[in-house]
Amino acid sequence: MNPILTIAGSDCSGGAGIQADLKTIMAHGAYGMSVITALTAQNTMGVYAIENTKPEMIGAQLDAVFTDIFPAAVKIGMIPDESAVRVISEKLRMYQAHNIVIDPVMVSTSGMRLMQEKALDAAHRQLFSLASVLTPNIPEAEVLSDRSITDEASMRYAAEKIFQTYGCAVLCKGGHLPDRADDLLYDGRMFYHVTAQRLENPNTHGTGCTLSSAIACNLAEGKTLPDAVRNAKEYLTKVIAAGLDLGKGNGPLHHVLKNINSF
Repeated sequence: MNPILTIAGSDCSGGAGIQADLKTIMAHGAYGMSVITALTAQNTMGVYAIENTKPEMIGAQLDAVFTDIFPAAVKIGMIPDESAVRVISEKLRMYQAHNIVIDPVMVSTSGMRLMQEKALDAAHRQLFSLASVLTPNIPEAEVLSDRSITDEASMRYAAEKIFQTYGCAVLCKGGHLPDRADDLLYDGRMFYHVTAQRLENPNTHGTGCTLSSAIACNLAEGKTLPDAVRNAKEYLTKVIAAGLDLGKGNGPLHHVLKNINSF
C-alpha cells in the first residue's frame, strides 16, 4: 500500500482540501497522511473564515511524517502564507521528496483569497520548481503565465511559459472553458490532450483537490505522468457523474465510487 501525503487546508464540510484528498487517496487503495496548513470554516456555499497553521507546527508535522512513513508521493494544495511556503519547501528539499503534485490554489470558488500575494511570490521562487507537475485551472494558469487564456492556442502558450519558468510539467485544466472540459498536459517535450465529457452537474466542490490527489496516487504506483493524468481524469469524471447532491450550494463529489463495489 503506497503512503501518500497531502499538504493542504482543512475543509470542515468535507468536500475539498485535506478531506477530499484523503477520500481520493482511500478510493485509490493507498494510505493517506496529512499536513494541515490552515483551518477553514467553509461549506458548499462559501469560505467564511481561515486560521493559518503556525509554520513551526507545519514543520513539525512534516518531520513526523517523513521520519517515519516516507511518502511515495506528495500532493500540495492550499498554502496560505509566506512562512508556510518557506518551511514546506525547506522540508521537501531536506527529505528529498519525490512525485510532488502541486495544485496552486489561489482563490476559492466563492471568491475568498486562499493564498496571500507574498505567499504566491515565495512559491514562485522556492516551491514550484520542486513539482513533478503543476495543476493550475485557467485563472491560475493566467496568473502563472501572465497571459489571458481563451482557447487551446493560449493554453499551449501558457503551459510552455510555465514550464520555461519553473522547469516542471504543467497540466492546464480546461474546466473554465465554455465549450469543453479538456485538459492540456505539457512535459517540456510533448503536449497531451486529456479529453472528457463536460457534465451538467453543478456539484463540483473540490474537483481540483480530487484530481491532483488522484494524480499523486497514480504516480506513486509507477505510472508515467501522461497515464497518471489520464487515469486521474477518468476517476474525476466518474465521481462527478455519480451525481451526489449534498448541501445548499456547489456540492461535493462521490469520492468513494471507485471502490464502492468492493465494500
